[in-house]
Amino acid sequence: MKLRVGYELIYEFPQATPLIGMLNIHHSRVADLAEPDHIKITPPVRISGYRDLFGNWCSRIVAPAGTMVLSTDAIVSDTGLPDEIVPDAAQVPIELLPEEAIVFLLPSRFCDSDRLLDLAWQLFGQTKPGWARVQAICDFTHQRIQFGYNFARVTRTASEAYQEGQGVCRDYAHLAVAFCRALNIPARYCTGYLGDVGMEPPYPPGDFAAWFEVFLGGAWRTFDARNNEPRIGRVLLARGRDAADVAITTTFGPNVLKGFRVWTDEVLESAESGLTPLGAAIA
Repeated sequence: MKLRVGYELIYEFPQATPLIGMLNIHHSRVADLAEPDHIKITPPVRISGYRDLFGNWCSRIVAPAGTMVLSTDAIVSDTGLPDEIVPDAAQVPIELLPEEAIVFLLPSRFCDSDRLLDLAWQLFGQTKPGWARVQAICDFTHQRIQFGYNFARVTRTASEAYQEGQGVCRDYAHLAVAFCRALNIPARYCTGYLGDVGMEPPYPPGDFAAWFEVFLGGAWRTFDARNNEPRIGRVLLARGRDAADVAITTTFGPNVLKGFRVWTDEVLESAESGLTPLGAAIA
């Protein structure tokens, strides 16, 4: 299966402003790209890159005063399979965890697992450790939080999401991650593309998505408390401790986001016409 993925972000800057973006597909999926997903910037400006502490690719620019557009449009291959379910994946004792997993046991800016420690054990302490416990966390979080774009707040922590009972996909991920860490399960926050392949219409507007991964049975496993069902076509952009580590863009000055579009569409392959968005007319 092939997916057309991309975005268009339109900013208005009152002055020249540094910006860091995590807008490229994660290196673990680069081999699936038909061609590099270079960031297109209008007007053109110099761009440089580096890898952060979690291996994510970060792009640095200085946005000029005025209107600036960031965009990309890429084709990525995907297995077409839904998220894997591994019911017998066991929780790994802390002393046997790989060193790189330890940081994902600790509280972080938005995943304040220390504030949720007692609650986590009250709610999930009697569930079977491993996959069943993480699924119980997803089930609870899915029911606890009411989704709505009007509920978005960039400063909301996991404990606040629990108290307020509302939020967007990042809040579902933060709360589930915090519960996992409180129960000694390494969990890391993920952001990327997730379309509606295999889902029934009507489809919501395109957006970047948040989910999380936990270390069970010797490997990182995908979970999604927002949708709480296996989905097809996740395309990872970045991983970190929480949303603070993997913001799509971080700007260092005032600005207005005037336009925002994200797409993740399944495409058909045709020898005559090349790649065509599924559902579009084929010439």
